[in-house]
Amino acid sequence: MTENTVKRTAEWKSEDHRHYLHPFTDHKDLGEKGGSRIITRADGVYIYDSEGNRILDGMAGLWCVNLGYGRTELVDAAAAQMRELPYYNSFFQCTHPPAIELSERLSELSPGNFNHVFFTGSGSEANDTQIRLIRRYWDLQGQPDRMTIIARKNAYHGSTLGGASLGGMSAMHEQMVLPVPGIVHIEQPYQFELGADLSAADFGLQQARLLEKKILEIGADKVAAFIGEPVQGAGGVIIPPDTYWPEIQRICDEYGILLVADEVITAFGRLGEWFGSTRFGMRPDLISFAKGVSSGYLPLGGALVGDRVAEVVIAEGGEFAHGYTYSGHPAACAVGLAVLKIMQREKIVERVREHTEPYFHARFKTLEDHPIVGEVRSIGLVGAIEIVKDKSSRERFHKDLGAGTRCRDFCVNNGLVMRAVGNTMIVSPPLVVEDKHIDELVEKAWKCLDLTAASLARE
Repeated sequence: MTENTVKRTAEWKSEDHRHYLHPFTDHKDLGEKGGSRIITRADGVYIYDSEGNRILDGMAGLWCVNLGYGRTELVDAAAAQMRELPYYNSFFQCTHPPAIELSERLSELSPGNFNHVFFTGSGSEANDTQIRLIRRYWDLQGQPDRMTIIARKNAYHGSTLGGASLGGMSAMHEQMVLPVPGIVHIEQPYQFELGADLSAADFGLQQARLLEKKILEIGADKVAAFIGEPVQGAGGVIIPPDTYWPEIQRICDEYGILLVADEVITAFGRLGEWFGSTRFGMRPDLISFAKGVSSGYLPLGGALVGDRVAEVVIAEGGEFAHGYTYSGHPAACAVGLAVLKIMQREKIVERVREHTEPYFHARFKTLEDHPIVGEVRSIGLVGAIEIVKDKSSRERFHKDLGAGTRCRDFCVNNGLVMRAVGNTMIVSPPLVVEDKHIDELVEKAWKCLDLTAASLARE
């Protein structure tokens, strides 16, 4: 590392600390720990920092860079569209080819009964849009009292007021006096924490039936919808038992409420299917998407609107008073189209399902033999490692020791991005990851678990 590199890195760190407020960050703590790591470039499945370190991106950016970095075809698609039409809105009875073509393509790839798309700039905006669509639907049905949306504790549906209200993360609620009225929560299907004494099948049914209990408590004529991630992502990769979603579907059908699948993370191949809800046999009325649709190259999200909702919203007439300046941004939609073309041409979804997932599952599972690991779980190309003090009792390390954040820091300092959710380490590598990269991920994870164990033992 040259003297100029050291100097420029120090300047960037100082400027960052003085001016840039980061998402979900304790800025006082960040400053005391030496400031941000400066990421300057990326290629394939690796990112590089300003000090020249190569780091395996085990989180695909933020669950989104499914096709890896350096895809010139995506850059070219954005550049070509920007030269022709860099921006125009979808208000005032206007549209443009990229939004039309992407809407059609998404409808074709959807799991059935989805023929309409409402575009947003992010997953948070997509879930805010779902709130608006749900309540508009019931109002047009002559049932305006059906206002309550049921979600789950420890779910993540974004950080806007609506998205954070749908989400069940207590730290977010405490800072903003959330959720907003009309949103309630039930317990999550987190067997490692909540159901160790039950079989997976029994635990799945028990947790699903909490939805029915809540519906009856509120009154079925007051409940509008249930929203859930097929697999809870930011909550710690909570994979529900096989009995969970079929029972949720039965309950939604019985009481006539809408089912919303938040597929911001699980769509576009992450679970070895175009949409994760397909893998679990869900039949959602609405689907939220973002992240992988553009492989993170430009901001893009949206709501897939099933025929049950779309036909009412369209047929009944009247303005749907909702939208965003960047809904259906032409360059973002052009990139989305290019992503879908690459995925189909390279058979990314089939590759994940038939080869990469089985290899990842087998190699990742070996980490369960580590002395401070209580459970390893994975599905598709997403996984979690539970750090524990005692394997047999599943006792955790004291929260003040920060076992997860220690492990995270050891990881990035040793060339691997893994995310900490409390004492759970999670991964979500790019879908183009190769066997050798999975081997590298597992080897580095084991090393960093060793370092974490030694660090905790010293205290």
